[in-house]
Amino acid sequence: MRIVLVGPPGAGKGTQAAYLAKNLSIPHISTGDLFRANISQGTPLGRQAQEYMRAGQLVPDEVTIGMAEDRMRQPDAAPGFLLDGFPRNLAQAEALDEFLRDNQISLDAVLDLEVPEDEVVRRIAGRRICRNDSSHVFHVTGAPPKTEGVCDACGGELYQREDDSEETVRKRLEVYHRETEPIIDYYKAKGQVVTIPALGKVSEVTQRAMDALAAKAA
Repeated sequence: MRIVLVGPPGAGKGTQAAYLAKNLSIPHISTGDLFRANISQGTPLGRQAQEYMRAGQLVPDEVTIGMAEDRMRQPDAAPGFLLDGFPRNLAQAEALDEFLRDNQISLDAVLDLEVPEDEVVRRIAGRRICRNDSSHVFHVTGAPPKTEGVCDACGGELYQREDDSEETVRKRLEVYHRETEPIIDYYKAKGQVVTIPALGKVSEVTQRAMDALAAKAA
């Protein structure tokens, strides 16, 4: 299957993408991984991306598109793939359509993880990270530490990242509404969108998505 996964920040896209890709035996292609791989390998696209990033500028669509297309051409992606974070805007969605047409393949579904905005803010703004080890993550209501402000694992100080502040989260949501939400309407017009309520346990959301994909393929 060939799937695009969309949803606001805090919807759990990365988590769901990993489970869905494993269940469907297809590669999970995320923009974050694409950037890291191209930069670490020193590819021409990676070098271009790094130049923009060092200058504090956004990486142009054509660079992101080029990385995604190179990845989708890899042999392991021939049976299908799950795109996470790409396309991020209409220009990227149109480029993906062109790539699919040129390769005589098509999308099976666009999974839209739906989460209320207040829940997005609660999830992200409540996150606390250990200063000693960033893999130790807590949540003020969802997974609080035994002692407020102290990491259960190592006793390190817990803090809120600047990116996780409520003000920053709301700005990220504004960007999502402005740039990414339009692609949902774009794909809805093609009859490709499947909306999945993304509240509840991770396993429950994964099962909803698998059931919806099975129903669409039937």
